[in-house]
Amino acid sequence: MALSPAVERELQHTRRFDFKGFARKDGLWDIEGHMTDTKPYGFPNDFRGYIEADEPLHDMWIRLTIDEEFLVHAIEAVTDAGPYQICPAITPNFQKVVGLRIGPGWRQKLRGKVGGVEGCTHLVEMLTAMATVAYQTLYPTLAKKRRESSPPEKPSKPPLLDSCHTFRSDGEVARTSWPAFYTGDKKTGDKETGDKETGNKETVGE
Repeated sequence: MALSPAVERELQHTRRFDFKGFARKDGLWDIEGHMTDTKPYGFPNDFRGYIEADEPLHDMWIRLTIDEEFLVHAIEAVTDAGPYQICPAITPNFQKVVGLRIGPGWRQKLRGKVGGVEGCTHLVEMLTAMATVAYQTLYPTLAKKRRESSPPEKPSKPPLLDSCHTFRSDGEVARTSWPAFYTGDKKTGDKETGDKETGNKETVGE
Protein backbone atom coordinates (compact mmCIF):
# COMPACT_ATOMS: atom_id res chain seq x y z
CA MET A 1 0.00 0.00 0.00
CA ALA A 2 1.45 3.36 -1.04
CA LEU A 3 1.34 6.57 0.99
CA SER A 4 -1.81 8.63 0.91
CA PRO A 5 -2.02 11.46 -1.67
CA ALA A 6 0.09 14.45 -0.61
CA VAL A 7 -0.98 18.08 -0.46
CA GLU A 8 0.44 20.41 -3.12
CA ARG A 9 4.12 20.81 -2.46
CA GLU A 10 7.56 21.52 -3.98
CA LEU A 11 10.57 19.21 -3.78
CA GLN A 12 13.46 20.67 -1.76
CA HIS A 13 15.89 17.81 -1.20
CA THR A 14 16.55 14.21 -2.26
CA ARG A 15 18.70 11.68 -0.42
CA ARG A 16 19.27 8.37 -2.16
CA PHE A 17 20.72 5.16 -0.78
CA ASP A 18 21.61 2.23 -3.02
CA PHE A 19 22.83 -1.05 -1.57
CA LYS A 20 23.94 -4.20 -3.38
CA GLY A 21 25.37 -7.57 -2.34
CA PHE A 22 27.74 -9.69 -4.42
CA ALA A 23 29.09 -13.25 -4.19
CA ARG A 24 32.78 -13.20 -5.06
CA LYS A 25 34.73 -15.87 -6.93
CA ASP A 26 37.08 -16.28 -3.96
CA GLY A 27 34.28 -17.28 -1.59
CA LEU A 28 33.96 -13.92 0.13
CA TRP A 29 31.13 -11.43 -0.23
CA ASP A 30 31.03 -7.73 -1.13
CA ILE A 31 28.36 -5.44 0.28
CA GLU A 32 28.35 -2.04 -1.40
CA GLY A 33 26.58 1.17 -0.50
CA HIS A 34 26.19 4.48 -2.32
CA MET A 35 24.61 7.63 -0.92
CA THR A 36 23.86 10.99 -2.57
CA ASP A 37 22.24 14.25 -1.47
CA THR A 38 20.93 16.59 -4.16
CA LYS A 39 18.74 19.68 -4.36
CA PRO A 40 16.63 20.81 -7.33
CA TYR A 41 18.15 24.31 -7.19
CA GLY A 42 21.65 25.76 -7.12
CA PHE A 43 23.08 27.39 -4.00
CA PRO A 44 26.37 28.94 -2.80
CA ASN A 45 28.80 26.93 -0.70
CA ASP A 46 31.66 28.48 1.26
CA PHE A 47 34.08 25.68 0.35
CA ARG A 48 32.99 24.62 -3.14
CA GLY A 49 31.88 27.98 -4.48
CA TYR A 50 28.53 27.15 -6.04
CA ILE A 51 26.69 23.85 -6.13
CA GLU A 52 24.49 23.47 -9.19
CA ALA A 53 20.97 22.06 -9.20
CA ASP A 54 21.08 18.24 -8.95
CA GLU A 55 24.84 18.30 -8.32
CA PRO A 56 25.57 16.04 -5.32
CA LEU A 57 26.20 17.81 -2.06
CA HIS A 58 27.19 14.40 -0.72
CA ASP A 59 28.40 11.54 -2.91
CA MET A 60 29.80 8.68 -0.84
CA TRP A 61 30.62 5.00 -1.36
CA ILE A 62 31.45 2.03 0.85
CA ARG A 63 32.47 -1.52 0.02
CA LEU A 64 32.55 -4.11 2.80
CA THR A 65 34.14 -7.49 2.16
CA ILE A 66 32.89 -10.17 4.56
CA ASP A 67 32.93 -13.94 4.96
CA GLU A 68 30.09 -16.36 5.74
CA GLU A 69 30.59 -15.66 9.44
CA PHE A 70 29.92 -11.96 8.72
CA LEU A 71 33.47 -11.04 9.70
CA VAL A 72 34.75 -7.90 7.94
CA HIS A 73 37.90 -8.70 5.93
CA ALA A 74 38.26 -5.37 4.11
CA ILE A 75 36.59 -2.01 3.66
CA GLU A 76 36.82 0.83 1.16
CA ALA A 77 35.27 4.20 1.96
CA VAL A 78 35.25 7.00 -0.61
CA THR A 79 33.87 10.53 -0.43
CA ASP A 80 33.59 11.87 -3.98
CA ALA A 81 31.71 14.96 -2.82
CA GLY A 82 31.04 16.65 0.49
CA PRO A 83 30.09 20.14 1.66
CA TYR A 84 33.58 20.71 3.10
CA GLN A 85 37.03 20.12 1.61
CA ILE A 86 38.10 18.23 4.72
CA CYS A 87 35.32 15.62 4.47
CA PRO A 88 37.36 13.00 2.53
CA ALA A 89 40.23 13.19 5.04
CA ILE A 90 38.52 10.87 7.53
CA THR A 91 37.90 7.96 5.15
CA PRO A 92 41.19 6.13 5.99
CA ASN A 93 39.96 5.89 9.59
CA PHE A 94 37.29 3.44 8.48
CA GLN A 95 39.96 0.74 8.25
CA LYS A 96 39.19 0.33 11.96
CA VAL A 97 36.05 -1.55 10.91
CA VAL A 98 38.17 -4.45 9.60
CA GLY A 99 37.94 -7.30 12.10
CA LEU A 100 34.48 -6.42 13.36
CA ARG A 101 31.65 -8.90 12.94
CA ILE A 102 28.20 -7.94 11.67
CA GLY A 103 25.60 -9.07 14.18
CA PRO A 104 24.05 -8.02 17.49
CA GLY A 105 25.68 -4.82 18.72
CA TRP A 106 26.87 -3.78 15.24
CA ARG A 107 25.74 -0.20 15.74
CA GLN A 108 27.54 0.05 19.08
CA LYS A 109 30.70 -1.47 17.60
CA LEU A 110 30.69 1.15 14.86
CA ARG A 111 30.26 3.95 17.37
CA GLY A 112 33.24 2.64 19.31
CA LYS A 113 35.48 2.60 16.23
CA VAL A 114 34.31 5.40 13.94
CA GLY A 115 31.76 7.35 15.97
CA GLY A 116 31.90 11.09 16.64
CA VAL A 117 35.09 12.84 15.56
CA GLU A 118 36.62 9.49 14.57
CA GLY A 119 34.32 9.10 11.57
CA CYS A 120 31.69 10.58 9.26
CA THR A 121 27.99 10.65 10.14
CA HIS A 122 26.87 9.63 6.65
CA LEU A 123 29.38 6.81 6.17
CA VAL A 124 28.46 5.38 9.58
CA GLU A 125 24.80 5.71 8.64
CA MET A 126 25.47 3.63 5.53
CA LEU A 127 27.44 1.01 7.43
CA THR A 128 24.59 0.64 9.90
CA ALA A 129 22.12 -0.13 7.12
CA MET A 130 24.54 -2.45 5.33
CA ALA A 131 24.22 -5.01 8.11
CA THR A 132 20.71 -6.01 7.04
CA VAL A 133 21.80 -5.93 3.39
CA ALA A 134 24.49 -8.45 4.29
CA TYR A 135 21.91 -10.77 5.85
CA GLN A 136 19.67 -10.50 2.80
CA THR A 137 22.66 -11.27 0.55
CA LEU A 138 24.03 -14.29 2.42
CA TYR A 139 20.92 -15.83 3.97
CA PRO A 140 19.73 -17.92 0.97
CA THR A 141 23.18 -19.50 0.53
CA LEU A 142 23.65 -20.16 4.24
CA ALA A 143 20.15 -21.62 4.57
CA LYS A 144 20.78 -23.96 1.64
CA LYS A 145 24.04 -25.16 3.19
CA ARG A 146 22.27 -25.86 6.46
CA ARG A 147 19.58 -27.87 4.70
CA GLU A 148 22.14 -29.91 2.79
CA SER A 149 24.47 -30.52 5.73
CA SER A 150 24.72 -34.12 6.96
CA PRO A 151 24.25 -34.89 9.74
CA PRO A 152 21.97 -31.91 10.48
CA GLU A 153 23.71 -29.26 12.52
CA LYS A 154 22.48 -28.49 16.01
CA PRO A 155 20.22 -25.44 15.73
CA SER A 156 21.88 -22.19 16.74
CA LYS A 157 20.09 -19.03 17.78
CA PRO A 158 18.95 -17.17 14.65
CA PRO A 159 20.66 -13.76 14.39
CA LEU A 160 17.31 -12.12 13.60
CA LEU A 161 15.61 -13.41 16.75
CA ASP A 162 14.33 -10.49 18.89
CA SER A 163 15.76 -7.98 16.40
CA CYS A 164 12.33 -6.42 15.80
CA HIS A 165 8.61 -6.80 16.54
CA THR A 166 8.07 -9.42 13.85
CA PHE A 167 10.99 -11.59 14.99
CA ARG A 168 10.27 -11.48 18.74
CA SER A 169 10.96 -14.82 20.42
CA ASP A 170 7.36 -15.24 21.63
CA GLY A 171 5.78 -14.32 18.30
CA GLU A 172 4.20 -16.31 15.50
CA VAL A 173 7.23 -16.13 13.18
CA ALA A 174 9.51 -17.57 15.87
CA ARG A 175 6.94 -20.28 16.66
CA THR A 176 6.72 -21.48 13.07
CA SER A 177 10.24 -20.76 11.77
CA TRP A 178 12.41 -21.34 14.86
CA PRO A 179 10.38 -23.58 17.20
CA ALA A 180 13.48 -24.54 19.20
CA PHE A 181 13.87 -20.91 20.25
CA TYR A 182 10.20 -20.03 20.67
CA THR A 183 9.58 -18.63 24.18
CA GLY A 184 5.82 -18.16 24.06
CA ASP A 185 3.13 -20.52 25.32
CA LYS A 186 3.40 -23.49 22.97
CA LYS A 187 -0.06 -24.74 23.97
CA THR A 188 -1.51 -21.32 23.24
CA GLY A 189 0.31 -21.21 19.93
CA ASP A 190 -0.99 -24.64 18.96
CA LYS A 191 -4.49 -23.66 19.99
CA GLU A 192 -4.32 -20.46 17.96
CA THR A 193 -3.22 -22.42 14.90
CA GLY A 194 -6.04 -24.91 15.37
CA ASP A 195 -8.59 -22.14 15.73
CA LYS A 196 -7.44 -20.55 12.48
CA GLU A 197 -7.75 -23.84 10.65
CA THR A 198 -11.15 -24.89 12.06
CA GLY A 199 -12.74 -21.53 12.63
CA ASN A 200 -13.38 -22.35 16.30
CA LYS A 201 -13.70 -19.39 18.63
CA GLU A 202 -12.99 -21.41 21.74
CA THR A 203 -10.50 -19.71 24.05
CA VAL A 204 -7.62 -21.52 25.69
CA GLY A 205 -8.51 -22.89 29.09
CA GLU A 206 -12.20 -23.49 28.39
